[in-house]
Parts: sequence; structure tokens; C-alpha cells
Amino acid sequence: MNRRFPQIALGLLLCSDLAMTAEPKDRVRLIEVSELEVLQRTSKSAVTVLDANDEEFREKNGVIPGARLLSSFNKYDVQKELPADRDAPLVFYCADRL
Repeated sequence: MNRRFPQIALGLLLCSDLAMTAEPKDRVRLIEVSELEVLQRTSKSAVTVLDANDEEFREKNGVIPGARLLSSFNKYDVQKELPADRDAPLVFYCADRL
């Protein structure tokens, strides 16, 4: 994993069962990079990391290796950009720059 990321204030959301269901199952939580690494090693199904940062941020800070780049942080096409498996663990990466 890129060494810059642990130094950046990361906001990672683990969103299992949330992406395509009408009612969230309260499985959204913030995680640290170290937790993501453990999750990637131990999860029964592949963990999808979705980068919701804008181009300017990505150019300056890079991207997490293997992450899917969302077209927009809030207007992406769920059917095209998220895995079809509704039980797949999803991690959304979006740096808080406010």
C-alpha cells in the first residue's frame, strides 16, 4: 500500500450490505488503513476498495493500489461501478478536505 496514505487523515467507510439495498443494516463504520489490510487478508469474499476522491486529490496524493476509481463521489452509477454481489464488502475511500 502506498506509504503516503497512513500519513493522510483517511476516511474509510466499510459498507457491507449497504450499496444496493433500500435499508442499511447498520454496517457502516470508519476504519483505519491497518484494519483495511486485515480485512483484505481475512475476508471470505474479495474486498472492493472504491476511491471517491476527485482528480486533483488523486493527482496530488495517488490512489490505493487496486482501488476502483468512482466517476464521482455522489453521482456514480451504482449498477456500473459497484459489484453485483450485494454481500461483497465495500470500502469507500474519501479524504476529508473541508
